[in-house]
Amino acid sequence: MGFNERVGATPVAANALAFSDGATVTRSLLACGVLVGPFYLAVGLSQAFLREGFDLARHALSALANGPGGWVQTANFVLSGLMVLAAAAGIGRVLGPRSRAVSWFLAGFGASMLVAAVFPADPVDGFPVGTPEGYPTSISTTGLVHFVAGALGFTFLGVSAFVAAWVMRRRKAPTLAHISFLSGLAVVLGFFGGAAFSSSSAGILGIWFSVVVGWTWLGVVSLHLYRVALNPNGTPG
Repeated sequence: MGFNERVGATPVAANALAFSDGATVTRSLLACGVLVGPFYLAVGLSQAFLREGFDLARHALSALANGPGGWVQTANFVLSGLMVLAAAAGIGRVLGPRSRAVSWFLAGFGASMLVAAVFPADPVDGFPVGTPEGYPTSISTTGLVHFVAGALGFTFLGVSAFVAAWVMRRRKAPTLAHISFLSGLAVVLGFFGGAAFSSSSAGILGIWFSVVVGWTWLGVVSLHLYRVALNPNGTPG
């Protein structure tokens, strides 16, 4: 006697149950993509306003991993990185194998955050308190790994948005395609332009712009696909 016969279920009911289970997992993963940006920014900004000597116009959030209380930003990197990896898995489940490059590059961004947590940025320009103005004069090995991880991570995030633009155009979602393309452009140009002038307020603001746009894009795409996963005619994985 088969499973359907034992419980008195029809094939349609069994398929609906399978969809329900799969969609629940998918929606849970995508919820991480919706929440991670606000979570990361809330934790980062709360430290920025509470920790003595931190200046949003002069310091990137990465610097918060230094000094007393630096563990909070380290934990922020770890938890946010894990949430990005979960979102990447959820996006892959909805878009399917033909569009897996979106989730692969996004997963690269999540992994870069974990690396950045292990290798913190150097103290910089008066932060934490006691750090000389103009410091560091040269980058440490740990700081270099952090910078490379950040550069690769934002490249992965930008490329993920560019690929998503192509995927969304193919899925007849032109508005989301345009948003994805412009977001990818903003992430890449904002980060690398900001990094090139990181010693100035304009450079720091460029990095901030890149961060905010990147998180916003991930939230918008994750929310869109969350709604797709609610539809039994979609492809929740």
